[in-house]
Amino acid sequence: MESTETELPSSSPFTIICEEWNGTAATKLTKTATITFSVTKTSSSSSSPKVEKSSSPFNHITRRILEAFVPEGFPGSVTPDYVPFQIWDSLQGLSTYIRTMLSTQALLSAIGVGENSATVIGATFQWFLRDLTGMLGGILFTFYQGTNLDSNAKMWRLVADLMNDIGMLMDLLSPLFPSAFSLIVCLGSLSRSFTGVASGATRAALTQHFALQNNAADISAKEGSQETLATMVGMVLGMLLARVTTGHALTIWICFLSLTIFHMYANYKAVCSVSLTTLNCQRSAIILQHFMETGQVLSPKQVSGREHVLPSWITSWSSNNLKLLHLRVLLGVRISSLEQQDLRELLQLAAYHYQKAKYLLLEKNGMISIVMHKDSTPAEILRAFIHALVMAKLVDECKEAHLESQRWMDKHCEDLVPKLESLGWRTERLLSPSVIWRANWQLGSSNSKID
Repeated sequence: MESTETELPSSSPFTIICEEWNGTAATKLTKTATITFSVTKTSSSSSSPKVEKSSSPFNHITRRILEAFVPEGFPGSVTPDYVPFQIWDSLQGLSTYIRTMLSTQALLSAIGVGENSATVIGATFQWFLRDLTGMLGGILFTFYQGTNLDSNAKMWRLVADLMNDIGMLMDLLSPLFPSAFSLIVCLGSLSRSFTGVASGATRAALTQHFALQNNAADISAKEGSQETLATMVGMVLGMLLARVTTGHALTIWICFLSLTIFHMYANYKAVCSVSLTTLNCQRSAIILQHFMETGQVLSPKQVSGREHVLPSWITSWSSNNLKLLHLRVLLGVRISSLEQQDLRELLQLAAYHYQKAKYLLLEKNGMISIVMHKDSTPAEILRAFIHALVMAKLVDECKEAHLESQRWMDKHCEDLVPKLESLGWRTERLLSPSVIWRANWQLGSSNSKID
């Protein structure tokens, strides 16, 4: 075989060029220097390498400062909704720290700081009582709502900041009611304790969503840097505002309420900018209802635009809220709580319609109850919930909702899951409150039972 390589003459010089690149991601590298080196084969000596800088020291310093606040590999290491969320989140944090100075000033004034009549032991006891109430409130909130935080991270994020606003409002009100000071500050501390638990839990869920390269720890650390910067700026602005408004009660209230309105608006925009890819009850209902009507599967960004992020008790007046199918589904029903007639119907359904399924569905007055088998897997819980949504959709359209919903599941369910996964949805489980009540049923002539 004839070689295609060409050899340079022994006396001819040749040049080696080496480039220096800087960056944390392969797609976001910046050339910082070019090194040129000339040499000849016959000469034992060669010229010195020529180094040409491609970037200014200012650009290098700017990149190093930026690396303290954004994750390594940014923007390729995070989801596209990371930037808008962090912008709105930083703005709401800034307003929080400014208001904190106003509320803290009012709280210290109510305790008696600067007054000759105030005693150290009295102020210490009031502060201790305030902190104790907050600790107990945090434990109770975790006990009652801890399992719901993952499934409704966006909603609880909003609720957490709303409770924080109420807590600061209590501090600002405390000097106006000296006789009820202890009660007011304890209620404020209780409100903020809910904020600490809900905000920390939902932040962890959102961080896992943003991480594309198993870099949740890095994202969390850089978020801490961003929050620290916002804290410092907010403290400076807050001290200036507190100094300017000292002795002007009306001005303080106008500033506080204006910043509170902006704070809630920024929080709302922040959670609306996030397009979660996990399936909770509401997102599953939005996807399935649209799929049954059009045959098309919505992407996470499309679902985010239709998702209700406000608590259901706030949006219960809305007619659109009544159309959401997940509000008509009860997951993990306790069978001993059913009436005798409903229990008889459930046993008949187990024998005729759900012989191989790991769940039972019971329809009554338009509501669909799901009884899960004690050996059901997370994937089967998701399938049961989808089946219940289908039945809730069909129950007003036909009399044989069980038969029609089962036919729909047999025809479309196996195709629906791959379509969801192709659009980025995570279908391994349903994000919902824990299913703590389950049942066991066996079909046979003498072994039929439900535990």
